[in-house]
Amino acid sequence: MGGRPALLTHDDVTTLFHESGHGLHHLLTRVDDLALSGISGVEWDAVELPSQFMENFCWEWEIVASMSAHVDTGKPLPRELFDRMLAAKNFQSGMATLRQIEFALFDMRLHAGFAPGGAQGVQDLLDEVRREVAVVAPPAWNRFQNSFSHIFAGGYSAGYYSYKWAEVLSADAYAAFEEALAQPDAPARVAETGRRFLDEILSVGGSRPAIDSFRAFRGRDPELDALLRHNGMVEASAPEPSNA
Repeated sequence: MGGRPALLTHDDVTTLFHESGHGLHHLLTRVDDLALSGISGVEWDAVELPSQFMENFCWEWEIVASMSAHVDTGKPLPRELFDRMLAAKNFQSGMATLRQIEFALFDMRLHAGFAPGGAQGVQDLLDEVRREVAVVAPPAWNRFQNSFSHIFAGGYSAGYYSYKWAEVLSADAYAAFEEALAQPDAPARVAETGRRFLDEILSVGGSRPAIDSFRAFRGRDPELDALLRHNGMVEASAPEPSNA
């Protein structure tokens, strides 16, 4: 407007990186069968791995500094402001995680063992889950379940847990690059890790189970450590060098 460029917020940039992860999944596929190439055929709880993986770059100071600029002065985002943004992202992240766990457990139990018209009502089931995981109980009049559209009209029936599980996968995958950067021969290690990410995750699409693709890339089962660290729930120390 008025000859000035359109400006992107940090959320806009994060969304752009997120969607570019899906784009890379499609563009770099080596699977000829359309139903299994790119994101097609990838299990619901793993299809967000590449996209959430890419979001991590938006929280790396060196990258944000290199791509941000004040519209008038051209100066990059101040480091002090970036640090405040990072702190705000991680504020009460433990509570946010418990909220997602509550929703996921409620969803799974509702679809796995709930009997409509039985002795236990929907509210009773949700209250039971909240007694198990909630730190702060909602007021008695709260009826969140009546508007939980994700699991009734959003395609996430019995699959809401995939939000958090995909975060586990993406954070652990990103940690492989952090570990590579901690090596004395970092450039070669990062390049090798990138090649493995391409070969074992991005290029194979849904041609094999996603957990097999992850194990082929990481050399082990997924672990929670990286997600906890990225969310500020454990001390954010540098990853230990790999013995590989």
